[in-house]
Amino acid sequence: MEKLQYINIPNFITGTGARIDVNLSYQTFGKALHEAPIVLVNHALTGNSNVIGEQGWWNDLIGDNKRIDTNVYTILAFNIPGNGYDNRPENLIENYKDFTAKDIARLFAAGLEKLEIEQLFAVIGGSVGGGIAWELAALKPNLIEHLIPIATDWKSTDWLIANCHIQDAILNHSSDPLADARMHAMTLYRTPESLAQKFERTKKNDSLFNIESWLNYHGNSLNNRFHLSAYKTMNQILRTIDISEGRNNFVEVASKISSNIHIITINSDLFFKAEENWNAYVNLKSVKDNVTISEIKSIHGHDAFLIEFDQLSRFLKPIFQNEMNVNTCLQQCVA
Repeated sequence: MEKLQYINIPNFITGTGARIDVNLSYQTFGKALHEAPIVLVNHALTGNSNVIGEQGWWNDLIGDNKRIDTNVYTILAFNIPGNGYDNRPENLIENYKDFTAKDIARLFAAGLEKLEIEQLFAVIGGSVGGGIAWELAALKPNLIEHLIPIATDWKSTDWLIANCHIQDAILNHSSDPLADARMHAMTLYRTPESLAQKFERTKKNDSLFNIESWLNYHGNSLNNRFHLSAYKTMNQILRTIDISEGRNNFVEVASKISSNIHIITINSDLFFKAEENWNAYVNLKSVKDNVTISEIKSIHGHDAFLIEFDQLSRFLKPIFQNEMNVNTCLQQCVA
């Protein structure tokens, strides 16, 4: 695993007015910083900066000779502050409702400035990581050449906020909060069809269905590797995505983003609905030419962005195999 590094951001003031010293941790992979086009990868709710290598959560997509080739690009991944990946209790966030997705984007922008990064070839992220990618692009409209939000949206819908509210209630009132919240979340990350195909009402024993055993496994697994305050923080970030907050409407904000925007949605996603992404695409396409949308076809719901790698890789191929784009970025980013 590449070494975890830190950027100190003192006296950061959140949108709610809270003041906090932040140790922003990150990892890099592939080419050294400033020697190649930089791809910023934003992790999902229980993810972290370890995107490739041993226990890397996006190994199927990123690595040597993979779709996002570490022989060609520099991979940069920040940890969302408070996610607990560094196992330093002092870096956990107790007052989690002080933070929003926009605050995280501001912290990432501050980290990029400290690293003297003025241009990113791409920002890619799934779920809440994709929402933060939208927020970063709205904050720095000329920073990113290719914005790639996957299985996400530019805002948290009422449906998403409702489920985050339930998650928050579980996390604050359950006797086994992490496990119970994770089991509830897993039913949203998949679909009834996906679970039916996987388990077919089979039983582990006389009193336990395999679906119940699977949910228990995921609940217990998260209990063993995650912090309660980290889950609360990440759930709060998820419910506060909205690039129009404090600005104008979506189309006015997004039309100012110079990036090529590549929306990737999932037809069966129960969490970030495909219809929302198609509506965003149609509305934005009326004022911005360089926006595309691709749809993963899968029965597996939200988690398809971590399952359907053949489709995802195919959608990303025009971005990451265009040598002209890479050479242009090299001239701009490494000059």
